[in-house]
Amino acid sequence: MSNTEFQKWTRLVTVQQDLVTPIRAIIDYQEILTGEARRLGLDDVREHLEKAGIAAQSLNETVTQLLEPGASLDLDSRRELGGSQAKLRHELRTPLNAIIGYSELALEDLPASETADCLRPDIERLLAEARRMVSRINAIGDSGAPDAAPGDPGRSVITELLRTLHPGKDELHDAEVGRILVVDDNEANRDLLCRRLLQEGHRVELVASGAEALVLLEREDFDLILLDLIMPGMNGIEVLRRLKSDPRLYQIPVIMISGLSETDAVIRCIEAGAEDYLPKPFNLVLLRARINACLERKRWRSREQEYLSQLKIEKDRSEALLRNILPDPIVLRLNQGETIIADRFENASILFADIVGFTPTAATMSPAHLVGRLAEVFSAFDDLALRLGVEKIKTIGDAYMAAAGLPSPRADHVEVLAEFALGALDLLRRVNATGGTDFRVRIGLHAGPVVAGIIGRHKFIYDVWGDTVNIASRLESQGAPDRIQVSDVVRQALAHRYDFEPRGTLTLKGRGEASTFLLVTR
Repeated sequence: MSNTEFQKWTRLVTVQQDLVTPIRAIIDYQEILTGEARRLGLDDVREHLEKAGIAAQSLNETVTQLLEPGASLDLDSRRELGGSQAKLRHELRTPLNAIIGYSELALEDLPASETADCLRPDIERLLAEARRMVSRINAIGDSGAPDAAPGDPGRSVITELLRTLHPGKDELHDAEVGRILVVDDNEANRDLLCRRLLQEGHRVELVASGAEALVLLEREDFDLILLDLIMPGMNGIEVLRRLKSDPRLYQIPVIMISGLSETDAVIRCIEAGAEDYLPKPFNLVLLRARINACLERKRWRSREQEYLSQLKIEKDRSEALLRNILPDPIVLRLNQGETIIADRFENASILFADIVGFTPTAATMSPAHLVGRLAEVFSAFDDLALRLGVEKIKTIGDAYMAAAGLPSPRADHVEVLAEFALGALDLLRRVNATGGTDFRVRIGLHAGPVVAGIIGRHKFIYDVWGDTVNIASRLESQGAPDRIQVSDVVRQALAHRYDFEPRGTLTLKGRGEASTFLLVTR
């Protein structure tokens, strides 16, 4: 469309839009009034309003035809009023005069009754709209649009519309190009589309059926699919549904192409997931615009997916770090918004393991060697805890604290922690054998009620408190190297499966005398 043609078309749109609003108001009031007159039995009034309605429909059709292809109306500003603008005014005024005349008759024939008088305000509104439209028709000047004063908001709206619809070269964006799959059983259509798309700079693949398209899409990526609706074997909607049910393919935009222009066909395609619908024969401008719009949307969706993927990677990384610090159920509760976590467990087991004589040994090692050896020992303990489902609580210098039965209670908490203690001794022997060290460890184990939770706002940890914790710590500190010292509570719980040696009665700090035992073997 040339610039002159575009200007003319825009003026026509302006005229039409300026006239449509009062016409719709006239038709709506006429329909309401006719119904009310019929309901009230005012036959004379109803007949006048029905004739006004016929004139209103004629007026509406005249305005609608303004933009139809082949419209003869010429709004060239250089033409005189004796040209098409005068013809337009005549065509509009004729039905408008009829509307006004019949409406005035309806007003005059209204009987003097309260019931009939309720129609009067709406008839007056109808007349007001009709007279306002006469003013607008009279205002259609040589510009082809109703006169508007400088600074009139309506003028600025039209100017902005012109600029938006017909941008200058500086405002034009580069067209998107992509890899397009054309699916059409008609060879001529495929060839025609291919030629046009290649001219636009796209890369194009052609297939003659939905089945071929699905096979090709299994092994190759496309930015857009032009899909024929009517094809033998598998029609376009069936292909579309297959694409939209496939997680790998559902984001590829699909433009349906078809000789059918029925609204039902368009609705079915859009409901099935089509991005757009283009009827045959193709309008090249519309084809280009819709392809560009689809490719642009796909580009933004791809960028959004990249951002989402990156966010997920970062979230997973943060989650993994958090799960290295806290038990999984606690991480879940924090993610769900719980801020204060403190639970009491009536039955849980606590273990302390401390490397004997670590301090003098550390004095003989370089810092790197020291940390490396300690990390090797505790990493082996961590792996063992993970395998057994034991919860590592923390390390304190060269001591290791673990628990069982929390944060998720379990009936075999004593037994599983005993297995961990025995396994830890085996691991330490292997580490010493391969690393040339002579680490030895004391282990204390007790079971009973505890309180567990999270404290602190920064660098917080999941910790455990209570007498059970204190007793387990005392059993460790007063234990023997490479031995597992347990309380009588633990011995009784494991007597059915493990052997014990009596250790005698020990005075545990803060607890007094207590019978203790050494866990020997299974």
